[in-house]
Amino acid sequence: MIPDQQDTAGTSAADKFDDEHYPAYTMGRAAEMLGTSAGFLRSLDEAKLIEPQRSAGGHRRYSRHQLRIAARVRELVDQGTALDAACRIITLEDQLHEAQRVIAERDDQP
Repeated sequence: MIPDQQDTAGTSAADKFDDEHYPAYTMGRAAEMLGTSAGFLRSLDEAKLIEPQRSAGGHRRYSRHQLRIAARVRELVDQGTALDAACRIITLEDQLHEAQRVIAERDDQP
């Protein structure tokens, strides 16, 4: 059996496959997967909805989690919602889900 190689932070390569926040996708690949343009992804970064990590060369890298958020915005935009409104809707939905999670967690405590 070959042991997993680890990076300098002690994270193995196998762990990265399961990490939905690992920035594995280039801008080009992310845009291709979403069926959108690089400009659309840049606009989400400018709106501070998605802040991709940067490679050593300064290139944007996106995680699966970020791509799911971008897909949600894309769906709203495709339905005719303005980009800034779509970003606000996604932000508010996420805040609502987090508040509901906290309330449910608190209600479960004795």
